[in-house]
Amino acid sequence: MRSAVKASTQPASPGSQSPDALLAVEGLAVEYTVGGGGFWGGKRTTMRAVEDVSFSIRRGETLGLVGESGSGKTTTGRAVLRKVPLAAGKIVFDDEDITNIGGEQLRRFRRRMQLVFQDPYASLNPRMRVFDIVAEPLLVHGLVPRIRDAQERVGSLLELVGLPPDAMFRYPHAFSGGQRQRIGIARAISLRPEFIVADEPVSALDVSIRAQVVNLLQDLQEQFELTYLFIAHDLSVVRHISHRIAVMYAGKLVETGTPDDIYDDPKHPYTRALLSAVPVPDPRIEATRQRIVLRGSVPNLVDPPSGCRFHTRCPIAEDRCRAEEPPLSERSPGHRAACWLT
Repeated sequence: MRSAVKASTQPASPGSQSPDALLAVEGLAVEYTVGGGGFWGGKRTTMRAVEDVSFSIRRGETLGLVGESGSGKTTTGRAVLRKVPLAAGKIVFDDEDITNIGGEQLRRFRRRMQLVFQDPYASLNPRMRVFDIVAEPLLVHGLVPRIRDAQERVGSLLELVGLPPDAMFRYPHAFSGGQRQRIGIARAISLRPEFIVADEPVSALDVSIRAQVVNLLQDLQEQFELTYLFIAHDLSVVRHISHRIAVMYAGKLVETGTPDDIYDDPKHPYTRALLSAVPVPDPRIEATRQRIVLRGSVPNLVDPPSGCRFHTRCPIAEDRCRAEEPPLSERSPGHRAACWLT
């Protein structure tokens, strides 16, 4: 995979708003109601899947959002796109507050913000031809008067993502997983958006074709000046595509910085544990690496622990970690971590 093209020479923390930010998120929180199901019902409780998350992304930049399953990455991406309601926080897109907009105003903004789904098999309607899948957004947003008028444009989009134009006349079952994801990307860029949330776009693909899809996303970013929120748990992929990285645990950001900051000088114990699980191709180096195995229980977000949320699994936790929540403080320019001990 080719290296990420740097969007700016000046580092900026995802936790602070850059003056040239396309997207700025402040104090984001998302709640879900859980319980109350089954024959007898039961008590309904509230769970905060995302709590006090702040970051910004400059135009033409990629912010990689990483963390284990259940950490709140996808919920954050959906909240930014206004797909789920916010419990708290503020979202500013291109200097306009979109936190509480709705109706036609929100519909116009969604033309500028698109989503690439994780599962290329579930995200494409098997009963629709590729032409109808890619052309549908053009019709919905009034860019073509009739769907049959979109044929030339759909053909150009398919060529952009590396598929032949005549692929538009086939159904999704005729394509491999990588080809299906290319169709999903063609649909996402059909409206010429400025911002794309890529929700683990390569995790369901064979290892042999992941690099091809990542390179495609980088090519499209350069060509159309796209801005990405790239959600993933594969840290090797994130390092190649991201200009900055934010690490998430139990609904909160625990470390942010450039790829060099995160991979070469990680500050948070959770980040170090994630990196220790990434295999190294050289067996001699792999044999000398220290593997950090996390023990203890993952926190219940219905009733999160006091202090640092990671203290129930942290190998270096002390009494202060259990009592006080550490702030996301700056350790070096653009590099922040939420830990009392590092």
